[in-house]
Amino acid sequence: MPLVNADDIRSARALLRDVVVPTPLMHSRALSEAIGGPVYLKCENLQRTGSFKIRGAYVRIARLSDEERARGVVAASAGNHAQGVALAASMLGCKATVFMPEGAPLPKVAATRAYGAEVVFTGPTVDGCLDAAMEHSAREGAVLIHPFDHPDVVAGQGTIGLEILEQCPDVRTVVGGVGGGGLISGVAAALKQAADHDVKVVGAQAKKAAAFPPSLAAGKPVRVDVQPTMADGIAVGRPGELTYELVTELVDAVVTVTEESISQALLLCLERAKQVVEPAGAAGVAALLEHSYAVRTPVVALLSGGNIDPVLLAKVLRHGLAGAGRYLVVRCRLIDRPGALVTLLRELAELGVNVLDVMHERVAARLHVEEAEVLMHLETRGPDHCEEVLGRLRDRGYAVLAA
Repeated sequence: MPLVNADDIRSARALLRDVVVPTPLMHSRALSEAIGGPVYLKCENLQRTGSFKIRGAYVRIARLSDEERARGVVAASAGNHAQGVALAASMLGCKATVFMPEGAPLPKVAATRAYGAEVVFTGPTVDGCLDAAMEHSAREGAVLIHPFDHPDVVAGQGTIGLEILEQCPDVRTVVGGVGGGGLISGVAAALKQAADHDVKVVGAQAKKAAAFPPSLAAGKPVRVDVQPTMADGIAVGRPGELTYELVTELVDAVVTVTEESISQALLLCLERAKQVVEPAGAAGVAALLEHSYAVRTPVVALLSGGNIDPVLLAKVLRHGLAGAGRYLVVRCRLIDRPGALVTLLRELAELGVNVLDVMHERVAARLHVEEAEVLMHLETRGPDHCEEVLGRLRDRGYAVLAA
């Protein structure tokens, strides 16, 4: 008998009927052209609380006894699970305490508090917060609502898989981001047991926080050191015991994606699909950009969340533009004389470059008396245009330095 079966997921769906919204499935022309077959986006970024997490959190808390709910619940999260637990607890009438890492995105912290939860900051990582939450549970008697490693949580997330089968009956591959593995496990359980044909399931982890590949190689969950990654929502250092078993049994492949691919995926979602997605939520799209060989079409990519700090969004978009060759940072050294800067900017204008920012430095220890240095942030049309800009500047005698 599977650890989480289709009946568990159907039961979870009945619980969620008046709680979550069936999120839309959107065709992506840009990704379809890139992959060579139909690609659809499952927009869980449009779900209540801005991510899929409300599904599992609500199912878990709803199945507690009255006595357990009276003791309150506790959770650990970088933000999305926190919001899901906070909203579910408020709907079901129990107190929620959430441990969040120091430096958690401010909008996620504010939303968690707005849903009624008490927020406690501890440590730099989600794993450290989970340890603190377990200690709180043992000390205070509050029920731990694990972010991924519980059958009710997995079943709640698996309701997405049932929606996908109804919205795209001929789906052949589903790809989505993986942190602790609750989402991909639930979706895989639904697809593998409820579909009338074989559906491939591919998980995507940020390369800087990828615990599943070494765990699968070792034959058991192992902890890895999580490096800083823009995909904070899937930065989990160790798979769960339950989710490891489910991924081993049901998920066809787990791939890793770079920070560059994640930022380009986020940019594509925003520009071409008009969807605001957080970096972790775009990991599935990043996998399509980086590992298209691993999928069969029609493909559904999970947009698992859209809770992104606007400040981070601006930085990530700039990162994505740079990766796509549409954002260029150039440092030029020139002779310090009247009109020199105007001449340089005129050269760029003739090339059709949009100058976003200019810093003109005339006095520095590294500069000769007759020299000046200009740091410019430029918007270009792509990699070929970048090369044309750099070539023109060098041809005109400017010393182009690494920015």
